[in-house]
Order: sequence, then C-alpha cells, then structure tokens
Amino acid sequence: MSREADQETITIRLNGDERQVPAGLTLRGLLAHLDLHERLVVVERNKEIVRRGDYGEVAVRPGDIIELVHFVGGG
Repeated sequence: MSREADQETITIRLNGDERQVPAGLTLRGLLAHLDLHERLVVVERNKEIVRRGDYGEVAVRPGDIIELVHFVGGG
C-alpha cells in the first residue's frame, strides 16, 4: 500500500468541485500540493479573501469552500 493511501484526507470544495486533500494543510501547503505558486493566485476561503501573508497560518479545514483566482498575463 502506498504512503499516500495511508495519509488522512479531508473533503473541501475547491472552485466548485468536491476534492480530497491531505489533512493538516495550510493554504500555503494546499497551493504547493496543487503545484500553484502563491504569488499567482488569490485565495478566497469561506467567502473571505485571505491575505497572501497569512497563507502559511490559515489551516484548511474539512468543509472549507475555497476559490482560487489565477492571474493570467497577456495582451
């Protein structure tokens, strides 16, 4: 059995879809888990924008509703 299969997960709603993620993550950890650079997204957690400086302090909890808005460059 893989180590990942042994890891406890929680269910959150991410950009409208239910998703299983590892338990114990902060928002910074969630972004790393999703391979997203924190400077390229804005995070809304339970209908409140989270300050980028707080990503490492805000825990992801079961049932959280998280919206990620990606910055896209272009002309």
